[in-house]
Amino acid sequence: MNAVAAELPFALHASPAARGGACLVAVHGISRNDAEIAEHFAPLADRYGAVLVVPRFGAERFPDYQRLGRRGPAADLALLRLLDQLAAQGAIAPGKVFLFGHSGGAQFVHRFVMAHPDRVARYVASAAGWYTLPDPELAFPYGIGACAERPDLAFRPEAFLAVPGQVLVGVRDVKDGPSLRRSGALDAVQGTTRLQRARHFVEAMGRAAEARGMAAPLRLATVADAAHRFSGLARRGGIVAVAGAALFEPRL
Repeated sequence: MNAVAAELPFALHASPAARGGACLVAVHGISRNDAEIAEHFAPLADRYGAVLVVPRFGAERFPDYQRLGRRGPAADLALLRLLDQLAAQGAIAPGKVFLFGHSGGAQFVHRFVMAHPDRVARYVASAAGWYTLPDPELAFPYGIGACAERPDLAFRPEAFLAVPGQVLVGVRDVKDGPSLRRSGALDAVQGTTRLQRARHFVEAMGRAAEARGMAAPLRLATVADAAHRFSGLARRGGIVAVAGAALFEPRL
């Protein structure tokens, strides 16, 4: 199942029934738990006839992958090159992909959608620490204004607000910790817990869509009796099944 591209290591899982089917990309958190992600999502990919791709954004090469890479290589462009390579080899079908990310991976996923909405069919962001808001007055990654480190990034709200998705968070994901970014300005705008910040992001995206005469792109789903760890969410909250339904069942 493991494979290595010249630039971005990844795991690929494809059952015989998945040939030519949808491509599901699942992104790890800052603990680099890509093996755990792949283990849990492989049966889901089989269930929906999808090819599973799990990239590994190594800490040395991609230290800032959650924010698409302001330091080091651009993580979003590395993933695009990997997907184009796999499509050229016939390993995945060309076209839009389905995205899942947990924690730091959820940060990457929702920002990838904002930067490359034409490459995404649907997405699930699970328990991100904080979010990029659809506000052009705030510089990226706080908003969708210009980013000095990544001047190539350009955001089109009408495009990324048209991509449907779901935000997942455990109802007990309210504890502070070293992996949760805190600052006075961030706390004042988005809240102090992942649960508060998830609600704020979904509401902000809904308001931005409404202002453009569009339907709200996101739904918020809370997972009972679960906090932040992916293993707990998968074991007690059935997060993998919840994500699979959000990603694939609306199109069936």
